[in-house]
Amino acid sequence: MTRLSVEMLAADAPPPITSAGHAQLGIAVLAGIAVIVFLITKYKLHAFLSLTIGSLVLGAIAGAPLDKAITSFTAGLGSTVAGVGVLIALGAILGKMLADSGGADEIVDTILAKAGGRAMPWAMVLIASVIGLPLFFEVGIVLLIPVVLMVAKRGNYSLMRIGVPALAGLSVMHGLIPPHPGPLVAIDAVNANLGVTLALGILVAVPTVIIAGPLFARFAARWVDVPVPDRMLPQRPSEELERRPSFGATLTTVLLPVVLMLAKALVDIVVDDPANMTQRVFDIVGSPMVALLVAVLVGIFTLGLPAGFSKERISRTVDKSLMPIAGILLIVGAGGGFKQTLIDCGVGQMVLDISKDWSIPALLLAWLIAVAIRLATGSATVATISAAGLVAPLAADMSTTHAALLVLIIGAGSLFFSHVNDAGFWLVKEYFGMSVGQTVKSWSVMETVISVVAGALVLLLSLVI
Repeated sequence: MTRLSVEMLAADAPPPITSAGHAQLGIAVLAGIAVIVFLITKYKLHAFLSLTIGSLVLGAIAGAPLDKAITSFTAGLGSTVAGVGVLIALGAILGKMLADSGGADEIVDTILAKAGGRAMPWAMVLIASVIGLPLFFEVGIVLLIPVVLMVAKRGNYSLMRIGVPALAGLSVMHGLIPPHPGPLVAIDAVNANLGVTLALGILVAVPTVIIAGPLFARFAARWVDVPVPDRMLPQRPSEELERRPSFGATLTTVLLPVVLMLAKALVDIVVDDPANMTQRVFDIVGSPMVALLVAVLVGIFTLGLPAGFSKERISRTVDKSLMPIAGILLIVGAGGGFKQTLIDCGVGQMVLDISKDWSIPALLLAWLIAVAIRLATGSATVATISAAGLVAPLAADMSTTHAALLVLIIGAGSLFFSHVNDAGFWLVKEYFGMSVGQTVKSWSVMETVISVVAGALVLLLSLVI
C-alpha cells in the first residue's frame, strides 16, 4: 500500500499567500461565499463566472496580491479538471455508448422488473454502495448517473427518491471506507489498524447509508421536486436497433472499472511493496483514468459491435457524448479553483490554529476540527488530512479499536455540509439540473445527515468497545 505521511504533506504545503489575521480571513471567506451565492441566485450569473469573481473577492479582502490570487484560482481549476475532467469525459463516452447501443435500456428494464415500487430506492443505494467501494466519488457519479436518470424517467420516480440513495452510497464509501484516500491517510497518521478500521467502518456505514439514503430521500423528494434534466438524460438512438447487448455483457462492461480498482486496492494491501512488478501493474490498470479508458475500449466490442455499430457510428457516439459536459467541466473546475484559493490564503491553517485550544473529548474534537476545515475549504480530503495530523498525538494512548474509531469520526466530520466551495457540490447540481437552493436542500443536507449520523454512531461505539 502506498502510505502517505501527514508530516510530509504539511512540509510540502506552500506558505499562505497573505499575512492576514484570523478575523480578516474569516470575513474574506464569508464575503467570497456570499458573492458567489448572490450572483447566482439574484442575477442568475453563470456559476463559472460567479465562482471566478468570488475567488478574486476572497483574495482581495484577505489581502492577497492579485497575481497570487489568480495563480491560486487557476492552479486549483487546472488540478481539478486534470483530476476529474478526464474521468467525466470517459464516463460520458461510456454512458453515451450504453444509451445508444441499448445497453442502458437493458439494465434499466432489468432493474425495473426486479425491484419496482418501494424497493427501488433500496436497490439504488445497494448498487451505489457496491460500485462506490473501490471508486472515487466522481467516478462513481459518472458511472451511475445514466442509470439513475433513466430509472427515474422510465419508472416515473421522483429524481430525489432515486438519486439521493445513490449519492449517499457513494459518499459514505468515500468518507468512511478504505481504500479511499482520505481514510487511508488518517489510518497512517494515527497508526490505526486497517483491518479493524475497515470492519468498524462497514458497521458504521450500513445504518448511516440507510438513514441518509432511502429514508432521507423521502424528505428530499418533498423539498425538491425537479424533473429529470433532458440535457443529461441518455437519449435513445434515432434509429431503431434490431438487437442490443445482453444484460450480462452490459453489466460486465459497467463493472469492469470497479473490478480493476478493487483489484488494485487488494493488491496494495496484500503485497504492500512499491517495487513489486504485480503491484506496479495493478497501480496502472487500477488507476481511475486507465480503468475507465479500458471500460470504454471494451465497450466498443461488448456494446457497440453487438448493436451493429459501424466505425463511423462509434465515432459519432463519442463526439456527441462530449458536447454536453463542457459547462460541467468549467463549473467543477471553478469550484476547485475557489477551494484552492481558500487553502492558499491560509484558511485551513486558521481553523487548525483556533482549534488547538478546544478542551473536549478526543473523538468529538476530531469531528469538530474536520467539520470546521470542511466548511472552510470545501475539501473532504483536506479536512481529513489536516484533522488527522492535529489529533494524531491523542491516538498514542488509545486502544486499537479507539484508534480506528478516531479515523472514522474524522472521515465523518470531513463530509459535513458540502456547499459552494466544494467542486462536488457543483458536480451534483449540474448533473441533476438543480438550482443552488435545491442542491443545498438535497445534497448538502444529505451530506450533513451522513456526517452527524456516522459521528454519533462512532461516539456510541466508543462507549461499548
